[in-house]
Amino acid sequence: MKIGMLTSGGDSPGLNAVIRGAVLKGVLAHDAEFVGFMHGWRGVTGGDFIPLDRHSVRGLSKQGGTILRTSRTNPFEGENGGPERIQAMLDRNEIDAIIAIGGEGTLMAAGRLAQAGLNVVGVPKTIDNDLTATDYSFGFDTAVEIATVAIDRLRTTADSHQRCMVVEVMGRHVGWIALHSGMAGGAHVILTPEQPQSLEQICQWVRHASDRGRAPVVVVSEGFRLDTMETAHSHKGLDTFDRPRLGGIGELLAPLIEEQTGIEARATVIGHIQRGGVPSAFDRVLATRLGMASVDAIAHAQWGTMVSVQGTDIVNVGIADATGKLKIVPQSRYDEAALLFG
Repeated sequence: MKIGMLTSGGDSPGLNAVIRGAVLKGVLAHDAEFVGFMHGWRGVTGGDFIPLDRHSVRGLSKQGGTILRTSRTNPFEGENGGPERIQAMLDRNEIDAIIAIGGEGTLMAAGRLAQAGLNVVGVPKTIDNDLTATDYSFGFDTAVEIATVAIDRLRTTADSHQRCMVVEVMGRHVGWIALHSGMAGGAHVILTPEQPQSLEQICQWVRHASDRGRAPVVVVSEGFRLDTMETAHSHKGLDTFDRPRLGGIGELLAPLIEEQTGIEARATVIGHIQRGGVPSAFDRVLATRLGMASVDAIAHAQWGTMVSVQGTDIVNVGIADATGKLKIVPQSRYDEAALLFG
């Protein structure tokens, strides 16, 4: 059995741990052979791959980034794209199956290829934690920890100047990173895409914190919108899958807060730091387990499925179940956090 692996979309701490877990389980338990497609789906359509063995994955679990590199290529586009051409490439190279490691866009493409008859299994990857069919995705824990450390550091400079700090975190259209890092960092306001707020309400929370002698800290998810905005703030165009590249809401909010409250406000965008560096211990373990389970799924011909974590168990679910809708922050979780605002 010869298996090809790819990492596609945005990078995430733990990708290399998935690769290592899959290779070790495949070699030791299934006598499998592995290759790694370079640069995501671009390597699949172009037939660009490297051999992977136990030696090449040694020590990978603690390494950030991805040794296979990544891109936001759409496998259905280009002269070598589409299921027929991809299957022909697999046949020429005697590759029996693909493990696609990626987020919503990657998994949607993997699901379409599986529906077209290709042997594909998915592994969920997103720091946003927004896939409904898995309780957690690797990279989320690391991103929250990085954001929390940043909030802790910004609090000291905010206290020194008695400024309001607006901290923008990632998350696209869900607020899990903002919610968890905001609660962990003791933020006075947490703004998520699921809960549009008025500028007046935000400023009221900021004033309450300031009146108590605190330097207000506002944590805002990149997909948040004021109740006067129809869509999330985006000025960076579209990605390969025609989704808006979000970001900049923190820079928009800070001067508005300063104007309304008279409290000096500064914005900080943590950005790609949340995706960089070594993965946390939790993410290393989760990623390794998912990588191992993906090989078992191939051994059992569970095509078109994705490995996921439910509770503490690793299970297989249909890719369509994971990409049909986003896992949003429920009202109860936001209400729980909101008790701490102001």
